[in-house]
Amino acid sequence: MQNLIDPCIKGTLNVLNSCVKATVKHFVLTSSCSSIRYRDDVQEVCPLNESHWTDLEYCKRYKLWYAYAKTIAEREAWRIAKENGMDLVVVNPSFVVGPLLAPQPTSTLLLILSIVKGMKGEYPNTTVGFVHINDVVAAHLLAMEDPKASGRLICSSTVAHWSQIIEMLRAKYPSYPYENECSSQEGDNNPHSMDTTKITQLGFPPFKTLEQMFDDCIKSFQDKGFL
Repeated sequence: MQNLIDPCIKGTLNVLNSCVKATVKHFVLTSSCSSIRYRDDVQEVCPLNESHWTDLEYCKRYKLWYAYAKTIAEREAWRIAKENGMDLVVVNPSFVVGPLLAPQPTSTLLLILSIVKGMKGEYPNTTVGFVHINDVVAAHLLAMEDPKASGRLICSSTVAHWSQIIEMLRAKYPSYPYENECSSQEGDNNPHSMDTTKITQLGFPPFKTLEQMFDDCIKSFQDKGFL
C-alpha cells in the first residue's frame, strides 16, 4: 500500500516544490479521474464534473489506494499552488488506452493485455471512463498553451464496464482467449458519467471512441509481437 501511496504523493510534492523554488508561474499537472469519481453518492450527483472530489473514506473502505493517493496528491498540489501564487492547471484523464509509445507496455496496457490473453483468471469488476492517449496529449497541450484553460479539466471519453469492453473486443478479435470471470471486488463498479463540457468549451475536438482507442491498442500489440 505505502509503495503505491508514497511515490505518488511525494513525487508530486517534490516537483511542485522545485517549481516554487525556480519561480515557475504556470504548471500543468497530470492527475486522474480517480480523484473525482469515488464517492457513495456518485449516481446521485452524476454527471461528475471538475467540482467533484473523491471521498478518501470511501477509498479506505474499499482499499482503493491508487485513487486515495491521486486525490491527496492533487489536493496538495492545489494547496501549494495557492500558497505560492502559481497558475496551476490539472488534467484529469480516465483510463488511458491506445498504441504503445514505449518499448514495453505501461501498467494500464499490461492490464488490457492480460485481459485479452486470459492470463489472470478474472477481469476487474470496474466501471470506468476510457480515453485515447492522443486525446490525453492534446489535453495537456491545451492546458499549457491556452490562456483560457484553468482549474481542473476532465479528459474522458465513454464510460464502460470491463465486461462491455471484452464483449466489444471478442466480436472484432475472436481468436484471443480473453478473461471470462469477473472479479468479486466491490467499490469500483459504480455506474457513472463524466461531464466534459469544460474542456469542450475550450475548443477541444470530440474524444476518440472506444472502438478507435482499443483498435489502436490491439494493432499496436500485434505489431510489437505482444499478441
